[in-house]
Amino acid sequence: MNTSNTIISHARNTIAEQAKAIANLENLVDEDFAEAVQTIHNSNGRVIFTGIGKSAIIAAKIVATMNSTGTPAVFMHAADAIHGDLGNILTDDVVVCISKSGNTPEIKVLVPLIKSFKNTLIGITANKDSFLGTEADFVLNAFVEKEVCPNNLAPTTSTTAQLVIGDALAVCLLHLKGFSSKDFAKYHPGGALGKKLYLRVSGITSKNEKPQVTENASITEVIVEMTEKRLGTTAVTSNNKIVGIITDGDLRRMLSTGKSFDGLMAKDIMSANPKRIDNDAMAIDALEMLESNGISQLLAEENGDYAGLIHIHDLMREGIL
Repeated sequence: MNTSNTIISHARNTIAEQAKAIANLENLVDEDFAEAVQTIHNSNGRVIFTGIGKSAIIAAKIVATMNSTGTPAVFMHAADAIHGDLGNILTDDVVVCISKSGNTPEIKVLVPLIKSFKNTLIGITANKDSFLGTEADFVLNAFVEKEVCPNNLAPTTSTTAQLVIGDALAVCLLHLKGFSSKDFAKYHPGGALGKKLYLRVSGITSKNEKPQVTENASITEVIVEMTEKRLGTTAVTSNNKIVGIITDGDLRRMLSTGKSFDGLMAKDIMSANPKRIDNDAMAIDALEMLESNGISQLLAEENGDYAGLIHIHDLMREGIL
């Protein structure tokens, strides 16, 4: 068989087998899951996630998801826990222990210690009859029939299942908290994602020049204003109210007629009643307006007055587009 075809076949089989195993998790969600979610939600403490080996890596990722969706969480490696890190666990914390077999030596040492602290223990395991499964207050079943590894050894499908269970926990808690996009923005202020959630039009217009001419401005004055402000566009205003817009395209179309522009004024070549947006609107809404109308710039208003201009290049520069 062609090497490329073999690789594609293995990849597709891997994805298909994992998808089948993950789909089966839906049938394993029970009352223990619901009670575990409610316990975490009602807790005055944090959620401590712990595990060993690959499960520890999954635990760390779930912690990141929890923290970003409004549920305070801490990662504690199971091996480090029994060498001093148990001090991370506070009285009101809920502990979630992740282990495929539920019988690893570190887990067998750690679980009795956690229970001695009287903290609620939630187990995520593929074996409900394991040590972890029988000792935990709530067991979240992450059973998979086999690993997708051809030797059924390397943690693959099992760790994917653990991750999905963790995501389900986080999403259920998110719903209970009524966690909104505004809340999400508080924890993701950096990068393009954060900017989509919190950047407003005013955050861009305040940095831009503010090209502006009156209706009776000469074409020369229009060109000078557009050139000096370097935005290729100018608003046309009357008493600081937007009445029109002139773009470099409008100027090119005027010049292409071959007619003299002596005596022409801004009002003669402007586009009246241009698209505009409130200066307090979200920048992502400005992008939607630009794209839906097939234009590259918008004029912004504040309390009915001209506030500035936002260009699609501004959104590209901010990483929103």
